[in-house]
Amino acid sequence: MELRATPRKSQEKLAEGMIPAVAYNKEKNVNFAIERKAFDRAFRQQGTTGLFDITIEGGETFPALVKAVQMDKRRREAIHADFYLVTYGEPIEVSVPVHTSGKAQGEVQGGLVDIVVHNLNVIAPGPRRIPQEIAVDVTRLNIGDHVTAGQIKLPEGVKLAVDADLVVLSVLPPRLTAEELAAEQQAAQVAGLVASGEISEAAAEAVLEGAASIEEVKASEGSEAQRETEEASEEANRG
Repeated sequence: MELRATPRKSQEKLAEGMIPAVAYNKEKNVNFAIERKAFDRAFRQQGTTGLFDITIEGGETFPALVKAVQMDKRRREAIHADFYLVTYGEPIEVSVPVHTSGKAQGEVQGGLVDIVVHNLNVIAPGPRRIPQEIAVDVTRLNIGDHVTAGQIKLPEGVKLAVDADLVVLSVLPPRLTAEELAAEQQAAQVAGLVASGEISEAAAEAVLEGAASIEEVKASEGSEAQRETEEASEEANRG
């Protein structure tokens, strides 16, 4: 996609609607200005994987990728753009968005597809061969299944730039309801109280069955323990 630009000197005041930009690599650095609205439209369409042919008025044209965009947080608009200069035909490492296609069997069973890696680093054979996205078919995945980077089919000529064993997405079990989560937390708390000797197993069973609360059994068993201590003391005194 072509993006028209005008030459810019450092610290030069720009016309209304223009934003400063820079394109660079290890050997070159070019400063210029671009129209904010034109860049915004183009960037929404191309993202960081789309190739831009930047044409500077009265000067050169060069290919580049968006490296970073500085935003005005209040106005939510671009105020500066960084581009990375590339060379046609030369391999380039890029971060490509991961998307899913289809509906997993695990989703049908109530599970959830969790995308662990939202952007996958790959090496494209050249700037014009950069994939816009990496699609993963999840149709056959069941709960507990996962997909690693090495299992993803990449476009011809594109290679991984990460470990093949990296988990990209997985299918998680159904999420617990608020009641189920509360029950699990209570069971864990009760188990801890039994292990520490604060309540008996019979008291724990009463709590889990809903016959009493943790506070009630702790108070009851505390009173019982106090009575036993007093009786033991009285017995010792009589002896």
